[in-house]
Amino acid sequence: MEQAAVARNRKVVLREYISRAPREDDMVLVDGGTVVLRVPEGAAPAVLVKNLYLSCDPYIRGRMRDFHGSYIPPFTPGSVIEGLGLARVVDSTHPGFSAGDIVSGMTGWEEYSLIDKPEQLNKVQQNDIPLSYHLGLLGMPGFTAYVGFYEVCSPNKGEFVFVSAASGAVGQIVGQLAKLHGCYVVGSAGTNQKVELLKNKFGFDEAFNYKEEPDLTAALKRYFPEGIDIYFENVGGAMLDAVLLNMRAHGRIAVCGMVSQHGMTDPVGIHNLFYLVTKRIRMQGFIQSDYLPMFPQFLSDVTKHYRDGRIVYVEDVSIGLENAPAAFVGLFSGKNVGKQVVCVSQE
Repeated sequence: MEQAAVARNRKVVLREYISRAPREDDMVLVDGGTVVLRVPEGAAPAVLVKNLYLSCDPYIRGRMRDFHGSYIPPFTPGSVIEGLGLARVVDSTHPGFSAGDIVSGMTGWEEYSLIDKPEQLNKVQQNDIPLSYHLGLLGMPGFTAYVGFYEVCSPNKGEFVFVSAASGAVGQIVGQLAKLHGCYVVGSAGTNQKVELLKNKFGFDEAFNYKEEPDLTAALKRYFPEGIDIYFENVGGAMLDAVLLNMRAHGRIAVCGMVSQHGMTDPVGIHNLFYLVTKRIRMQGFIQSDYLPMFPQFLSDVTKHYRDGRIVYVEDVSIGLENAPAAFVGLFSGKNVGKQVVCVSQE
């Protein structure tokens, strides 16, 4: 058998568990030594990939704490950070994959990864849509927006929809799907640049900078004088409290995330939950993986919307594996504009 090629493999590892908002120095770029560019002999069917793009998502923060009660287990200190990524197959002993295939799925924050559960990978067809969009618009964030809006929010034409963190990876798609559905849509964001993006690029009816609103309840009353039918929840905290005061009877709240609470070991409580009773509001948390049978329909629908120019997408690309920690930490202070991805290699 011919000698397999080798390569250096840099990787980003977790230094130690944290109980606060993440910092760049919680993650360390290390030289992982050389990696043989072949699946080890005698191993169960596996796939060796070269990582091209990595997805920075808030849920990764939850895996950095010593907490085992979540839907996904924590990292081990000293181990490589894991997340969704897009990669090129270098070698495969699994019949479903061949060298050169482009795949998406869980991978490591490193240059090369050995995937020992290749059945969890999806093949990606290279076409007119940028490859990195398969981590955003056509990936987990897009699917989260799709099932959260259509399945959890149960929208009706003409309803009033509010989206927080609206310029992020999920929010920007929710707002556009709501507009396509015939809803009135308002979004909140943390900079005036993002507010302009919501109105001028994503087609929201209105948008506001929550940091410039001393009274969130009054701000929502201003934009929704008749109240809110649907709230797509991404932030939690004071915003959720203000929304509850402004919901209409029989409103729906889809709880996608609560980014304002991610850095807190003692999360802030919500004061206005009794309005769930008086206004008969349905508030439901959800995770996109519960809806995986819908993924092909989502892919078909959103790909068509994108090609028809009915949905646009904005991503924020950091270049180089060494910049992954900064890109990830930036999520929690709103530094990113759109979906945050890291380009590890374009080869």
